[in-house]
Amino acid sequence: MATKLDLDDDGINEINITPFVDVVLVLLVIFMVTAPVMLKESLKVNLPKTLTSDLTSKAATVGVAITKEGQIVFNGALLSDEAIQKELLSLAKTAPETNFLISADTDSKHGDMVRFIDLLKRSGLNRFALQVEKIKAN
Repeated sequence: MATKLDLDDDGINEINITPFVDVVLVLLVIFMVTAPVMLKESLKVNLPKTLTSDLTSKAATVGVAITKEGQIVFNGALLSDEAIQKELLSLAKTAPETNFLISADTDSKHGDMVRFIDLLKRSGLNRFALQVEKIKAN
């Protein structure tokens, strides 16, 4: 005579992967949220200090960072000159009033900043400002 225990000893026939997929999706979201922060901290741009600044417009602003190695981070993404040129041409068509806030490291080369400004002007975009840190008055 077969007992109830004998009938249930077949084991697990299927693996439930739903918890695994849930964990992977949570990890993906965490990496997507933290990646821009890690990129920003890893570049370490030291801004020059001044007593004044002049960016007060309410138009859309695109952030550009130039590192001391000459890398250009355009709106949070590290791009080549060709990719930046494509983005600028697209912005010139869709939003020609866009302001560009250029943050160049104090140890970056002047030529790297001039190269980016030249890319802006060749695209027909002329609204830019240089980001600086204000000197604290004593």
